[in-house]
Amino acid sequence: MEKRPLQGIRILDLSRLLPGPLATMLMADMGAEVIKIENPAQPDYVRNFPPVYEAEGKEFSANYLAFNRSKKSLTLDYTQPEGREIFWKLVQTADVVVEQFRPGYLDKLAIGYSQAQKINEKIIYVSITGYGQTGSYSHLAGHDLNYLSYSGILGLIGEAGKAPALPAVQLADIAGGSYMAIIGTLAALQARNHTHKGQHVDISMTEGVMPLLIVPFTHYQATRQAQKRGETPLSGAFPNYNVYMCKDGKYISIAALEPKFWIKFCNIVQKPDFLGFAMPQESEQMQKNKAALQAFFLSQEREYWLKLSQEHDLLISPVYEIDEVQQDKHLQERHMFVKMQHPKIGEILSLGFPIKFSLTPAFPQNIAPEMGADTENILQNIGFSASEIEKLKSKNII
Repeated sequence: MEKRPLQGIRILDLSRLLPGPLATMLMADMGAEVIKIENPAQPDYVRNFPPVYEAEGKEFSANYLAFNRSKKSLTLDYTQPEGREIFWKLVQTADVVVEQFRPGYLDKLAIGYSQAQKINEKIIYVSITGYGQTGSYSHLAGHDLNYLSYSGILGLIGEAGKAPALPAVQLADIAGGSYMAIIGTLAALQARNHTHKGQHVDISMTEGVMPLLIVPFTHYQATRQAQKRGETPLSGAFPNYNVYMCKDGKYISIAALEPKFWIKFCNIVQKPDFLGFAMPQESEQMQKNKAALQAFFLSQEREYWLKLSQEHDLLISPVYEIDEVQQDKHLQERHMFVKMQHPKIGEILSLGFPIKFSLTPAFPQNIAPEMGADTENILQNIGFSASEIEKLKSKNII
């Protein structure tokens, strides 16, 4: 068995929905032992979200399976005194707790960080919320769209003169929540190596997504000129950094931003009159230039432009539809699609692990477990007898 980067780290995962579960899943792929803890009375909501796989008369949430592979599953009603006692025994054995409840909720249940550090001073609590543990908005509910709105990112997405466009993916949940939670966890584990103490890591998805704003924010600070939606060089203004339709109705993107790449493109396609298109010009002229390029790209099907780009390195890429992504040869070669075997559904295609380690590879370990699949083994490992486990079951604690 190859060692993996986070082998030996135990994470108690109290999170639900997307941000926390995706973060802990990726850390589980890296070798951490992740114990997903669900209250049997209030399990992870995503278990009931469509779409579903149907097998043997049961429904299995595709999203739950996608967010929770490589984990173990423990059912535990931590709102009850007996459940809290079990939770504390687990905290004594753990390195990290990941949660995404509203600020103060776990403290009210007496299982928050302030209580945990008294039991295990090395424990790290990673709290993922929309707006952070403090501040005027900390008590507010929210979703990805709210966080993008407050961060200033949503206002920059879309076409010039039109309403902001809703992203098709959860930028704040994943970039601001999942990824920042992983970064915070790893940094706190490293800090513990020299402080010998854990800490509370406060992840705000609104703040976590704001590094994506760094270029337009810096531009505004330097010039005091607010960049407008669809009118910046990298968001639609420049003809040489844009998206175009091809003859077959499919789309390509071209990102020949540097002069050397644009000159090469113009030379290869024998269009010297396009050379000036890459220079900043009046908005009306830019629109005319983009229209000329659009007419040019409509002369051939997408495959023609992709072949030309591959031969001459022209920075032209296919704009894949979601059903095309998994057919990409390069992504397949990079193992970004993993086949996993579910005992009832059969084969499921999942996204692979995106970071490649030369010495300690990360990879999915097992399909997402059914709820409570590991409860008995986990409790036995912390000293509970078979009779005690049966008693806890009868009380609906587990």
